[in-house]
This record gives sequence, structure tokens and C-alpha cells, in this order.
Amino acid sequence: MECERLRTSFRTIWQITAVAAVGTTLIYFLRRRRRKNGQVKLESNKTKAILVNKEFFKELIDILRICFPGYFSRETLLLVLHSVSLVLRTFLSIFVAQLDGYIVKSIVERNPRRFVYNMIRLVLFAFPATFVNSLLRYLESKLALAFRTQLVKHAYNLYFSDEVYFKVGNLDNRLLNADHSMTEDLKNFSESVAHIYSHVSKPLLDLCMMGSAFVRLAYKNGGGGGKNSLLFAVSITFLTGVILKTISPPFGKLVAEEARRYGYLRSIHSRVIANAEEIAFYKGHQTEHSLLWQSFLSLRDQMEKIFKSRLWYISIEQFLMKYSWSCAGQVILALPILLSLTGEGDGAEAVGQRTRMYTTAKNYLINGGDAAERLMTSYKEIVELAGYTSRVSDMFKIFNEVKNGNYVMTNAVSKNGTSQDGSSVSDSGVGGESGDSENEENPPIKLLSGGGVVTESEDRIFLKDVPIVTPNLDIVVSKLSLEVKPGMHLLITGPNGCGKSSLFRILGGLWPIYGGSLVRPHISKLFYIPQRPYMSIGSLRDQVIYPDNQETMLAKGITDEDLENILDIVHLKYIVKREGGWDALSDWKDVLSGGEKQRMGMARLFYYRPKFALLDECTSAVSIDAEASIYQAAKHYGITLLTITHRPSLWKFHSHILQFDGQGGWRFEELKTSARLSLHEEKQKLEVQLAGVPKMQHRLSELCSLLGETSVLLSESL
Repeated sequence: MECERLRTSFRTIWQITAVAAVGTTLIYFLRRRRRKNGQVKLESNKTKAILVNKEFFKELIDILRICFPGYFSRETLLLVLHSVSLVLRTFLSIFVAQLDGYIVKSIVERNPRRFVYNMIRLVLFAFPATFVNSLLRYLESKLALAFRTQLVKHAYNLYFSDEVYFKVGNLDNRLLNADHSMTEDLKNFSESVAHIYSHVSKPLLDLCMMGSAFVRLAYKNGGGGGKNSLLFAVSITFLTGVILKTISPPFGKLVAEEARRYGYLRSIHSRVIANAEEIAFYKGHQTEHSLLWQSFLSLRDQMEKIFKSRLWYISIEQFLMKYSWSCAGQVILALPILLSLTGEGDGAEAVGQRTRMYTTAKNYLINGGDAAERLMTSYKEIVELAGYTSRVSDMFKIFNEVKNGNYVMTNAVSKNGTSQDGSSVSDSGVGGESGDSENEENPPIKLLSGGGVVTESEDRIFLKDVPIVTPNLDIVVSKLSLEVKPGMHLLITGPNGCGKSSLFRILGGLWPIYGGSLVRPHISKLFYIPQRPYMSIGSLRDQVIYPDNQETMLAKGITDEDLENILDIVHLKYIVKREGGWDALSDWKDVLSGGEKQRMGMARLFYYRPKFALLDECTSAVSIDAEASIYQAAKHYGITLLTITHRPSLWKFHSHILQFDGQGGWRFEELKTSARLSLHEEKQKLEVQLAGVPKMQHRLSELCSLLGETSVLLSESL
């Protein structure tokens, strides 16, 4: 009778719990559907919500395909070994739970021999158990590193293909901190996905195995409550999970925003380091200090927001999992004992048997409860993984779109890195699109229709009706048409911001064209030298042959003696002896002077000897005599020069001129050097003469005032 009443009471409790779980689930899904149906459409420039939904799993699967390059890859092998270790660890936990029961039983029965025997088994078992625990951590770290290696490899391949590294920061500003995305975001994603695999698969396996062992233990001892206890535990766990999911804050969105602000803070630090000299000259430390501090405060506020969200969430989580589960656990543990039909009596054997059963069941329950708790807490980690997944997926998406010629520019970026009012542009045309598609005051603006056509030619540069458009969608020149053949050395002049350097970026393939047609040689036939040449990491030899390496140089049949001859052309032969030979290593951007760096850039021109050279104020810090001999040597080697310069001394090395007026107009004609030089000299003389006129007028006015007279010249000027 007593057992029957207990059965009835437990059945009632279990039914109430099941109804509560089902009811809570229905309420949750109804509220979710209502929020989904009533959600207002957000603007396209808003940060997208980070949710564990179909989109998240699709993005995760796409990234995991990169992590696992094949079925028999190293990553797959690590995953299989990790899974086997997890299964082995579960069986070891079951064995420990059973062994613990036998140890307690031997104590209750006062059987020293059996106690010593079980203790020896426990000690011997400790060695493989500790090794398996360490092996799990080791394999998790190896798996995370393997994932990160594949992702970094894929990211680098995209980043350094088709000048994506340039375009993603100059033609598209959706990804504000590519360096942070390729380092911290990939690291966080790899560690998170490897960690979650362990903390989801292992608890699931533990729950299945522990639950099965618990039921077997109950039926083995003649109790009928094992199955009911398991159903009761499942109901309590499911109810707790529904409650926690309902009240869970948007950790994915919070973590993604924290990562974005952290990346922006790092970019501000990098900018200060890269421009330290200019900031010091301008005494701009206060402004930079303010920017850094505001960026850090923005990151701190976001972190505090996450801490506050975790505070109340973890409080509720601990209440449900620690105290509520403890009460339910006592009921679950008691039922197999109270409802047992065997082992009755108060003898030592019966008490020992019940004690062993209780201890074993308690260990099963503790392990199962830990597994359930890890599953509950893993949801929070899965939401955080959704944030990392979103950022990594967005990075790969942007890289691919930029690689395919689709760019998006935002009109403004706030100090904390938040983009506003997005505008989009692609190679098929120039267009601006407001971030709010429903805003009638900011409709999409189409600047030019139709895309430009780019073809390759061996021996000429030809532009027909090509507009010069900046990444900010400013039209510098509406239509430009010209043709440069080998031997037509072109001088390009005009005021600042008129499109001179922009033309070089278009010819070099860095900027897309939005109209007209462009015929140019292959990129290998063009060589661009800026005003501030890039000094790479490496030896002195590497500075001359960049971007080649020594193996490539030797394959071309070029020796160090040939490089010395090249340095002799640019008046840098002395630098080999000064720096200690070709293999000398140094920080060349600081070791070489401005003029030496420019001459090193010209040395690369003679190393590669292209058909066309794009020279952008590349000898402004070189003496006029050295500059003249370098230009003469370039013409001697048959290199066609396209030069941007303000020095009249270089006019004689060019046959044609492209002159921009700064208002969108231009003029392309043959350069008559002697006539232009005479006009330039006359202009300088007039400037000198007119510079003294205001002073003479002022002195004449003073004399008239002292004499009390007037002057006809002053009256005419008035």
C-alpha cells in the first residue's frame, strides 16, 4: 500500500511537471511568432540581429566546410580521435560511479578486504582516467588550432587575391578592421566551435549513457520507478531549458558588438603608431588621446552591459540548476529505493545493497545533472558562437564581393566606428543607395549608367570617355580620352585633387571604371612608383627586387653584380658597402633617407624594365642632376614614362602633356618644351614684379599723407 501511494503521488507530480513544460513551450513559441510577425523592418544600415536560427546554421556549415577540406583530412582525424576520447571518458565515468557504490557498500558491511580491493581498483583506474582528461583538453586545443589554420589560410588567399587587401579598405568600408577580423575573430571562432563541440556532444552522450544506466540499475533491483524517475528528470530539464531560453539576453549580438568596438580601438592604436611622426609635429597628442579614450570608454560600456546581462541571467540559471534540481534530485534518488521490491529487511546485506544502489544512483544523477547543466549553459556559448560566426561569415562575404567587383561605401563613419547612410556601388555603374530604402528624401542616386570595358593590349594605353570617379563617388573628370604609345612620354600636371594620381590608380587596376573603354597592357608591363616608396621587411637585396625574392631573381638570370650596376644608375652604389653587403638586414624605412628611398624605388624600375612606368612625384627629394640622369637612363632602356611632377626640369624628357584644370576639364597635346619653358620664365618674372606692386602702392599712399597731396595713380587704382 505504501509503495502504491508513492507511485500514485509521483505519477501526479510527473504529470503536473509535464503539463507545465508543454505549456511553457507553447507560450514561448507563441510569443516568438508574435514578435516575429510584429517586428518592424529595420534599415539596411542597422546592425543585424545575432540569432540562433536557420541563417546561423547555414553560415556555420559554410565555415565548417572550410575547416574540413576533405573527409580524410587532418582535421577529420582530430575530430574522430576527440569523439572517441569523449566516448571513452563517459564509460570511465560510469565505471567510477559503480565502483564508488561498491566502496560504500564495503564500508557499510564492514568488509575490510573488499574495501581494500576496491580502493586498489580505484587507484589503478586513476592513471588512464587522468590521461584521458588531459587528452581531451589537448585534442580540443589541437582541433581549434587546426580550424584556425584552415580559416586563416582561406582568409589570406582571399585577402591577397585581385588586390582585395587594397579594395577592402579603399573602395569598400563595410569591414572597418580587416586585421582584427583575420586575427581575433578567427581565433575566437575556432576556439569557440571546438569548445562547444566538447561541451555539447559530451553532455548529450553522458545524459544518454547515465540515463540508461540509471534505468538498468532501478530494474535490476526490482524497482518500478526508474523509468518514471528518468521521465521526471527529462521534464524538469526541458522545463528549465525553455525558461532559460525565454529569458536569455541576446549574447550573440552583445559579443559581436564588443568584438567590433575592440577592433575599432585596435585600429585607432595602429593609426597612432603609423602616423606618430606627423602627430608629434602637429602636437596632436591631445586629440589622439581623446579619440583613444572615447573608443576605450565605448568598449568599456559594452563590456559592462554584458556583465550586467550575465549577472541576473546567471542568478536565475543557478537557482534553477542548483537548488531546483537538487530538490528534484532527492525525489529521483529516493524513488528507486522506496519503490524497490527486493532487498527488503534491515540486515547488513540488505542495508549494504540499498546503500550501494543509492550511492551509484547518486553518482549517475550527479554526472547526468552536470551534463544537463553544461547543455543549459552551452546555449549561452552557442549564442556567442553565433556572434563570431556572423562576423567571420560577413568577412568572407565582403572579401568575395570585393573580389568580384561589388563595393559598398558608407557616407559617414562615426567616431566609435558606427557606419551611417550606406551607399552601394559596383563595377556595372556608379550608384548611391540610401541606408533607409523607405526614406523618400534620400532616394537611390545613379551617377552613371553602364559599366566600363577593360581590355589588354601589348603596346598602348588607350582611354575613351573614361570617367575618373573616387571611392567616395566624387566625379573628378566626367570623360577622359587619350592614347599613349611606346615612346610617347607623357607629362601630367594640374592642381591638387584634380585626378592625376587617380588616373594612375585606374591604369593600375586599383580603381574600377564606371564608363567608357580602357585599353591597357598587362599589369606586369606597368610599374608604379609613388612619392613614398614602400620599404619591405628583408635584406638590402630585397629592397631592390621587391616584390621578387632571391630565388626568383636568380631564375631570371640576374646576379648581385647586375644589381650593383642598377644602383650605380640611380647613384646608390655606395649604399651596399655602407650597410654591410646585400644580405644586411635593417629597418629600411628608417635607415634610408627620403632621397635614398626614392632612388631605391627607381632602382626597382630598372630591375623590372616594364614597357610603361607610372611615376608619381617619385623624385621630388632627389637632386636635379641625379634626377636628370635617371630619367635619361629610363628613356635609354625603352621605358615609356608617364610622370606626375611640378619640376620644370623634367619637361624636356617628355613629348606630350596632359593638363588638368581642377574643374573637371583637361587638355592633351604635344609638349613643346622650349616654348613652355619660356612661358614659365615669363610667368615667374611677372610674379616677382607684381609682388612688389602692393608695397609700392602702400608707400606712395604714406608719402601723399605726409605731404598732404594726392596722386593720380592712386585715384586710378581706386
